[in-house]
Amino acid sequence: MTEFFISLGMNADWAWFVATICGILLIALPLMLGVAMIIYMDRKVWAAINLRRGPNVVGPFGLLQSFADGLKVFLQETIIPSAANKGLFIIAPILTFTVALLSWAVIPFGPEAVLADINVGLLYIFAVSSLGVYGVVISGWASNSKYPFFSAMRASAQMISYEVSIGFIIVCVVLWAGTFNLNEIVLAQENHFWIINGFFFNPLLFPIMVMFFISALAETQRVPFDLTEAESELVAGYQTEYSSMSFALFWLGEYANILLMCALTSILFFGGWLPPLNIDLIPWFDIPGIVWLLLKILFFFFCFSWVMATVPRYRYDQLMRLGWKVFLPLSLFFVFAVSGYLMLTRWG
Repeated sequence: MTEFFISLGMNADWAWFVATICGILLIALPLMLGVAMIIYMDRKVWAAINLRRGPNVVGPFGLLQSFADGLKVFLQETIIPSAANKGLFIIAPILTFTVALLSWAVIPFGPEAVLADINVGLLYIFAVSSLGVYGVVISGWASNSKYPFFSAMRASAQMISYEVSIGFIIVCVVLWAGTFNLNEIVLAQENHFWIINGFFFNPLLFPIMVMFFISALAETQRVPFDLTEAESELVAGYQTEYSSMSFALFWLGEYANILLMCALTSILFFGGWLPPLNIDLIPWFDIPGIVWLLLKILFFFFCFSWVMATVPRYRYDQLMRLGWKVFLPLSLFFVFAVSGYLMLTRWG
């Protein structure tokens, strides 16, 4: 894209700057539209599982319901509690939303369709996504209310606990692929098992994929791990005192994070933008890579919604036990198993 703006007569520095801004908008704007659509999809899946109709009034098939909700919160008054720390109270939702968008800079939508194709893309995502806890903790503390504060403490413990397991799971994938670059991890899955593109058929990496998916549920505070927003205990958790667009920013950040985890599951274990099978007889090689990635993201988001509509909420002690006593030892075991297998077969 930089070369295109240079051909229009811009100097190299301005061409790079304008190309970068255009790249950011090409990711951020469709992502916001996608968040609106998956909120609609989320509600439709819940309704179907509960034998209801879901949103069906605003627009054709209810497709404009999310936009109507967005307009409603935009027109509402922003209320800041008198005892709150006003500066931090306002910054918290902005921080949550911004951090949720930053990780998408290194997500590859195709062989060269990535904003920043850096060699440490996976480390970048792990570092940036771990900052999301600060928005939750700051909002809970700045609200100066006991329920948001309890929720913030729960969130910090929960997100840190499952980031440990996710870190070891990522180590296993990096060991097998031999790189931190997300594009190269996708390419390493080509024809991994006969004609199948993806690590999920690997008997050593399949259990890791299941652990990653469950850890992603906990990391994004989705059912059955939504202890930070448990309505029967904490009203609305760290969002209790928020209204208007500040409340909407939390929702946008939460769903952007969910989409990010779905994208990571697709890229790390299901071949990312590659087609599921390498068969020349089927004309799906003409389908752009971004379409395959979006279809895989939608499938995993459906799984997120399916779990939310069917699985009861865990107790907090069960959540902590699963993270520290089950996933941590298992992920450590698989780090040794994968590295040992690779030493024997690839380098031994």
